[in-house]
Amino acid sequence: MFKNFGPGVLIAAAFIGPGTITACTIAGVNFQFTLLWTVLLSIIATIVLQEMSMRVGIITRKGLPEIIRESIKFSWLRYLVLGIVLCAIVLGNTAYEAGNISGATLGLEVLLGGLGSQFYPLIVGGIAFALLYLGSYKTIEKVFIGLVLAMSFSFILTALLTGPNILDVLKGMFIPSLPSDSILNIIALVGTTIVPYNLFLHTSLAKEKWPSKKDIPDARKDTVLSILIGGLVSLAIIICAASIPKTSIMGAMDLALGLEPLYGKAASYLMGIGLFAAGITSAITAPLAAAYVAQSCFDWKKDIKGTKFRLTWMVILLAGVASLSTGIRPIAIIQIAQISNGLLLPIIVIILIGIVNKRSLLGKYSNSIWQNLLCILILILIITLASKSIFEVIGFL
Repeated sequence: MFKNFGPGVLIAAAFIGPGTITACTIAGVNFQFTLLWTVLLSIIATIVLQEMSMRVGIITRKGLPEIIRESIKFSWLRYLVLGIVLCAIVLGNTAYEAGNISGATLGLEVLLGGLGSQFYPLIVGGIAFALLYLGSYKTIEKVFIGLVLAMSFSFILTALLTGPNILDVLKGMFIPSLPSDSILNIIALVGTTIVPYNLFLHTSLAKEKWPSKKDIPDARKDTVLSILIGGLVSLAIIICAASIPKTSIMGAMDLALGLEPLYGKAASYLMGIGLFAAGITSAITAPLAAAYVAQSCFDWKKDIKGTKFRLTWMVILLAGVASLSTGIRPIAIIQIAQISNGLLLPIIVIILIGIVNKRSLLGKYSNSIWQNLLCILILILIITLASKSIFEVIGFL
């Protein structure tokens, strides 16, 4: 079974990071099970988009930036789109890397205590550095399978320990509702699941893992199963948070500590393992995705151990460790990254839909009518989400 796991595991690990854990925690505390449907909707949209990205990578043997360069005929538009891609992915992942490392640091604090916690970011950064520097793609893949399984086991078992009402859970998943003041949380849940850099990462990883069109059925199973596991983790976190009194929890760390008096020490340890796994996987995938995007944009040699590739992820990883260790937050960079991400996702989804409808390029693997209908609905959702995100940042500025 594990032999057929591949890039999908890295994609699931990438979107289950500190941001997702925080959004799910707040959703569970404030709205109990009523926003579970949002996670289910986001997972369906993510599967559709990532499956298309996977198909494009396997059949064209190219990364998304390469395809953009070839597809957009007007040079000014091509450079504009590639500039947005670089800002959103490379600059954005640099700005957000401190948050990824902090998630793993929180997990270590739960497991090992606060003594020596000032060194935890260095430990997390060192683990990520060693894996990216020494490991091949196959090594990274195997490590991620282990981390994702540990993360899934931890969060799902903790959710079961809380003994949720199954009927309430099912109602929350399949009967949409909009509680008062929930719209921002809904946007956060969707935005942390449908992640722009995952589309680029999946295309690049799929062409490395799967050498032939004959592998598409296996690649599709890997994508669907891995993202469903990631969705189960998100649902489990909401269920955990819903079991704790509202006044006792504000974020992921409080969630782990808040479970202990109610469900015993084992619950907080399980949550600590999950937090560490979620943080360390995101701390690795963000620099890796940025390096693949830079490689494809600048047409570098296709080599995961190439000097330019390594320098890209090194800068992003070291920037995250330095930012977390010093407490300096690059607010201006984060704001630019948020605007770039808001612009990028609709643009890339439109380009992706265009690519997967080219029969001259994908042949029998091009989109069917029902897939295109799903894409249109997802695109409407994404444009709404992106507009809200951009207006919030502009309003803040």
